[in-house]
Amino acid sequence: MNISLPSQWSFALRNIFRQRLRSAATLAAITLGVTGLILAGGFVQDIFVQLGEALIHSQSGHLQIARQGFRDGRTRAPEHYLIENPGELKKQLLTQKAIQMVLARLEFAGMINNGKRDLGIIGQGVEPSSEARLGSYLNYTEGRPLADSDHDGIVLGQGVARTLGLKAGDRANLVISLAQGAVNTLDFEVVGIFQSFSKEFDARAVRIPLAAARNLMDTQSAHVLVVALDKTEDTARVQESLRRQFAPAGYEIVSWRELSDFYDKAVELYGRQFGVLRLIILLMVLLSVANSVNMTIFERTREFGTLLALGDRPGRVFRLIVTESVLVGLIGAILGMGLGCLAAWLISAIGIPMPPPPNANIGYTALIRLLPIEVLSAGAIGFTATCLAAVLPARRASRLPIVDALRHGA
Repeated sequence: MNISLPSQWSFALRNIFRQRLRSAATLAAITLGVTGLILAGGFVQDIFVQLGEALIHSQSGHLQIARQGFRDGRTRAPEHYLIENPGELKKQLLTQKAIQMVLARLEFAGMINNGKRDLGIIGQGVEPSSEARLGSYLNYTEGRPLADSDHDGIVLGQGVARTLGLKAGDRANLVISLAQGAVNTLDFEVVGIFQSFSKEFDARAVRIPLAAARNLMDTQSAHVLVVALDKTEDTARVQESLRRQFAPAGYEIVSWRELSDFYDKAVELYGRQFGVLRLIILLMVLLSVANSVNMTIFERTREFGTLLALGDRPGRVFRLIVTESVLVGLIGAILGMGLGCLAAWLISAIGIPMPPPPNANIGYTALIRLLPIEVLSAGAIGFTATCLAAVLPARRASRLPIVDALRHGA
């Protein structure tokens, strides 16, 4: 079966191949513009994903469940916001299919002493084996994570260890004040020193086994249940489901994004920067295509004059020029999307070593993440820019006086 294009499209396609050098230059501009958008968008998307995963798997988990008001009142009266029966609540949470595991944490503030000086700390009693599974983004610079057998073990944030000069194997005392006014103290052995994503967190954070924290604080309760999901994309759906189930019982369910103001600020910053980049690439393609179309019109002025003299209406000349630009834009967008995806795959296979972001401890290897919507959006921007760039030159060419057009270049 023979497939034939409409005469105007066939004529426009022949004109594109007739002007090979100029068409190639225009295609190159569109292709590189679309490729640049895909790579930049994929790079920014990877920043969002890796930053989010670092926060989830070093500090917050996907969701946290606590008593209503705990976020505001924990520094003044944390004993008023205890979850009295965390084991029963964990069983209820684990009935949700999307939930991978639930961890109990008991939070406390106090002092750590190395025998010479004190430092104020923010501490957590944790379930060692479960925290080791969740904390895949914690980097231990010395020693190892807590184990279930570490009854008197403690792990320190790197900032805490540096300030007190503590190393793995050293002993340290924790001192906390109870609500009743009593002071409790326990002696611990430093088993590990960790780096998380946040310098601020590492400067004050210590973790001890949950059993030791309960002994230190004279309670069998917990402050927070940390929920880890199978997929980060399910966070909003599971949060809403848990809110419907547990909010009436006096619990608040908070997502990792609500716990990290830094993440939203970073997303806003990079989003604006990428918006500016998109505008620059759009202008680059517009100017390149406009220049190419103007040069084409200049070289083909007599041709257009001849078409008008033979009886073609100005509208047909306008449509011919725009059709050529539409075809060039379509070809350039397709080439750009293909080249962008190929370049993204090659760059991701190698990786881009990145230094630690501001206020962070750990660098990472960046990738180019391809999202179908981003790839299509980049192609649409390149195609639209090409079409828009052709409108004014085409309008001007269609309104050329026939006599002037025929005498052009004579």
